[in-house]
Amino acid sequence: MAITILSSREFNQGASEAKRAAANGPVFITDRGRPAHVLMTFSEYQRLTGQRRNIADALAMPGSADIEFEPSRMTIDIRPADFS
Repeated sequence: MAITILSSREFNQGASEAKRAAANGPVFITDRGRPAHVLMTFSEYQRLTGQRRNIADALAMPGSADIEFEPSRMTIDIRPADFS
């Protein structure tokens, strides 16, 4: 895996080259000499994150309409605040 380091200016002037370099490994983009961003392929991102989903993504997945889920209704009692 090759690591490429580009300044923000180099990245702005050569985004296509940066995307090609990302196919071989992460591309660190620096801002004033300090790492600020990392460019990687989407497949590498998915591998690193383990394709974790949030609840909204899970509910939006195909076939979710076939899942029956009826949570019980919750009752919340209102009480006066005790400031003692």
